[in-house]
Amino acid sequence: MSLPERFAREDESSDAVFYAQPRFVYHLDAAAVDAVTQFYQSRMSAGMSVLDLMSSWVSHLPAALALSHVAGLGMNDAELAANPRLDRYVVHDLNTDPRLPFDADLFDAACICASVDYLVQPMAVLTDLARVVVVGGSVLITFSNRCFPTKVIEPWLHLDDAGRRALVVSMLEQTQCWSAIESLDISPALGRSDPLYAIVARRRAD
Repeated sequence: MSLPERFAREDESSDAVFYAQPRFVYHLDAAAVDAVTQFYQSRMSAGMSVLDLMSSWVSHLPAALALSHVAGLGMNDAELAANPRLDRYVVHDLNTDPRLPFDADLFDAACICASVDYLVQPMAVLTDLARVVVVGGSVLITFSNRCFPTKVIEPWLHLDDAGRRALVVSMLEQTQCWSAIESLDISPALGRSDPLYAIVARRRAD
């Protein structure tokens, strides 16, 4: 799948304005939130350094998992300041500047929860993410079918869940920075909960 360098959205106004008001809400239902946490538990280990990309007031990381360092990058200072799992955070608009304000080879893993669909330059972001994640480190991208429809990239609204999974896989493939890509259905067993999907990849050696 050949993808454009930049995706369009219905609302192209400033994201800084859209995210200026804090939203202390969950963007997944309770069962899906628990599924994200369980998934992180299965893919992370104690002592890891983790980047929560496009973070908010909660990171869904397992409370008992002793990580060495957790950094967050998001759009709202009040939300990030309220996140108890973050050791440090930075307010940064990836849709304006896709380069991450972190040193190279800094993180063992990065997670992107319920937000990859808002990146207008996802390949640029995922390419630079490979710079700050160590070789062999992982990116864990989780998402459901909830969104702010005016702010997600245009294809997201017209794809079914399988198509969205294929789109995220293609984003990673097109960077040529990630390997061992997995596309997983990790939806909670409860039939009435939000569906939940995970795309996982490993940082390729240079």
